[in-house]
Amino acid sequence: MGDRTMLKNYYFDVTDQWQGRIDSEEDYDAFRWHQRIRPLDLNSVTEPFSGPLGFGLIGFCCDLGVKRNKGRAGAALGPNLLRKKLSNLPCVFDPGVSLYDCGNIVTDGIELEEAQSILAEAVQKILSLNLFPIVMGGGHETTFGHYMGELAHEKEILEEKIRSGRKDESSKVDLGIISFDAHFDMRPYDGGASSGSMFRQIADICEKEEMPFAYMPLGIQRHSNTVSLFKEAERLGVPYMLARTLQYGSREEVYEHVDDFMYQHKNAYMTICTDVFSTAFAPGVSAPQALGLDPQAVVPIMKHILRTRKVRGFDICEISPRFDQDDTTASLGAVLIFTVVVTLCQLNGLAVNVGGDYYG
Repeated sequence: MGDRTMLKNYYFDVTDQWQGRIDSEEDYDAFRWHQRIRPLDLNSVTEPFSGPLGFGLIGFCCDLGVKRNKGRAGAALGPNLLRKKLSNLPCVFDPGVSLYDCGNIVTDGIELEEAQSILAEAVQKILSLNLFPIVMGGGHETTFGHYMGELAHEKEILEEKIRSGRKDESSKVDLGIISFDAHFDMRPYDGGASSGSMFRQIADICEKEEMPFAYMPLGIQRHSNTVSLFKEAERLGVPYMLARTLQYGSREEVYEHVDDFMYQHKNAYMTICTDVFSTAFAPGVSAPQALGLDPQAVVPIMKHILRTRKVRGFDICEISPRFDQDDTTASLGAVLIFTVVVTLCQLNGLAVNVGGDYYG
């Protein structure tokens, strides 16, 4: 796993968050996630995961970027509420599938940029352990740290190919980003990074390092982005889709758009800002969307993207408990994480099949 530096502002023991109903202590078919989750300390683990499929969940307890963006703070409390909502989900996967809780990164006494750097290191460690990272934000500034961790891991793989003489002309870092969001999040960051600047930052990094800027936002709202941001998206060749197309357009049109993007890239990661959804489903966000999406329009697209087998990580952001009436947004977030886990289990032949159909 390379240089084993210790993660700062990192707390791995969050077992008290995993509590729930117990229907049986012997019958695995009656188990829930809180009976299967195991703590994993990224500062001490050394052996990579060797099972058929493993997931590493980590919380990014940060809304410093939301505050800089003058949004409604509160998403720093999102990870622990998500854990509570995940606890009672059914175990609809093979017992060989492993769920690890890798703890939380907190921002006490540090600035946003340092927190994002710590998250990047944590994500890189999770990937190096052969686990699929699921990052629970936090504001959408989460995605910059997640991206940098994914990028570092891709570079690590390329460097190993070079050392072993396995590099060929097709060997290059190629990491696409699929973002479900009402906003482009490509604002200038001369005054500092925020939850609205991540993809502009990534575009600049890609230009500097001569890599393709591969960013596909889905669910963009015209009333939530300035004309300047639309022009910037056009300048950078960003293949966005409007929310109304996802909600009311044909599924075939959306899939064709997604397939064109995924075909061009070797690897990708997926991020969801919960403000892409209507306030009916996601009231607890920094920037509520009265005309946002119905989750029923988003889940099939998520599954379609995951079935390309190119997605290497997932994050969900902007769940703010202080505004989340009846924990509605957190409950939705838990279902979306469930969708990711179950779909990947299906792809690996590790999901429960009942009555000729996959559970979930």
